Amino acid sequence: MHRVNRTGASAMAVAACVLLAAAGAPRQAQSQGAAAAASLNYDFFKSKVEPVFLEKREGHTRCVICHTTNNAPFHLVPLAPNATSWNEEQSRQNFDLIQRVAAAGVPDSPLVKHPLAEEAGGDAHHGGGQQFTSQQDPDWQILKAFVMGAKP
Repeated sequence: MHRVNRTGASAMAVAACVLLAAAGAPRQAQSQGAAAAASLNYDFFKSKVEPVFLEKREGHTRCVICHTTNNAPFHLVPLAPNATSWNEEQSRQNFDLIQRVAAAGVPDSPLVKHPLAEEAGGDAHHGGGQQFTSQQDPDWQILKAFVMGAKP
């Protein structure tokens, strides 16, 4: 049986955290407690979050337009011709893809922070513009609820 002393275990834990941070993991190492308590819910995603990506907001292109063709970390499956929403298989694929930018229990996940106006606590740059000017925006609230583990 191999034993690791406490100093060795601590050093390995620190190294693992450094590697996660270097890999760009969205603060997972810092938010293990919150993430353990929350999980991303597919049914909430399909019924509440996907419609946010389809909605046209004044002065902005719909999320689905850019995020089906861009090469950004957040990517959506293209809609079928003449479709107004995704089918079950496409929604499952979108759910898998969104986990690149939505860490369960992490309120400043890129999905939540990136499209929010900088003066409201968002990132400085989002190619699609600041889709949400306030944290009070109902659609932004849906994104945050999803990341925090909301269920339908």
